[in-house]
Order: sequence, then structure tokens, then C-alpha cells
Amino acid sequence: MSKPHAIALCALLAALAAPAHATDVILATSSTQAGYGAWQTFNVSDLDSRTFGVEWIDNANTNDPGFGTVLGFTFTIEAGSTGTLTVVDTGFAGDTFKLTNFGSIFSGTSGVPTALYDGGAPSVGDFDTAMADATFSHGSFVLGAGSYRISGMLDQSVMLDAATPLNSTSGGLRLTVTPVPEPSSLSMLAAGLGVLGLLARRRRD
Repeated sequence: MSKPHAIALCALLAALAAPAHATDVILATSSTQAGYGAWQTFNVSDLDSRTFGVEWIDNANTNDPGFGTVLGFTFTIEAGSTGTLTVVDTGFAGDTFKLTNFGSIFSGTSGVPTALYDGGAPSVGDFDTAMADATFSHGSFVLGAGSYRISGMLDQSVMLDAATPLNSTSGGLRLTVTPVPEPSSLSMLAAGLGVLGLLARRRRD
């Protein structure tokens, strides 16, 4: 093997062995923070991914240094609160996702029938419209207090033909956080309901 070829091979092996880069987006967890409860976009493309895989990636801008890197969404839910994470596919009816937290799979979006790619099918660019369409996979997940790094990957892809997955789509996720009622508030609510029940019985008597 010539020296130039050996150098090129070593450079290629080094690139393949290098740790995967990632892009993290911090999600707001308070209504006083910009972007709270807003939809955030992710994409999937095995052609644009730096790993040639089907994980969520950052491909909003081809000139961005993070283009093609694994995309994760980070946030912390404080004690005394719960979060609702909603994920929806907006690329093609027929895609589904597996969701991960710090790299470990914890759930997936709803099952939908496998579909063949239709270049003439209208695109769904609106997240709420896709949520209301049963042919687009989605899911909502309740999360407790703690720190999270949510990402995902295609689990089922629209097919170009019977044997070839498209492996390209887009989607969105949003997070809303609400306080858990204090035990004293729950006790007051239960007492109030008890009084209402007593009054109703007295009226019947």
C-alpha cells in the first residue's frame, strides 16, 4: 500500500472512530421563558445524518456546524411538578418513532399502518393538524421530576417499494409543565366534595 493511500485510510479510520457529535436544544419549562410549550422541530434523513442512521438530527441549515448531528432536547422538571411531552410525525403518514432518554429507549409513538411513499400526497406542515390525523403517528407522555435528554429514531418508515424504506421524515415535540397539587389542596378539595355530597343528601331527605 502506498504512503498516500495509507494516510488516507488512517484518516478515514480516525474519522469513523471519533465520538459522535450531538446538538442539544434546551426546552423551556416555565411559562415565563421564551418558547415554553411551543413545538420544536426535528428531522430524520439517513442521507444527511453523519452516522447514515435514522436518528433525529439537526438539519435545519446545511451551513450550520451541527448539520447532520444527533439532535437531543434537554430539560429539568423540578420537584412538585409533572411534564407532558407530546411527539408527532409530520413528514409522511406511516412513520413511527422510538423515544430515548439519555440514549435508553423508554417509549414509542402510536402504531400506524405501513404506507408506500406517494410523491403527490399533500404535506402536513402543521403539528396540530398532524395530531388530529390518525394516520400520523403521535404520543403524549407524562414525566416526573428529574433531568431529561429526549431524542428518538425512526422505528417504522414509509416505503419506497416493498423492500426499500424511505428513511426520511420530520416531526415535532413540545413540553408543558404543571405543578402537582399540594396535599393540603387535595384535602381541601376532598372536604369540599364531601360537604357538597352531604348537602345533596339533605335536599333529597
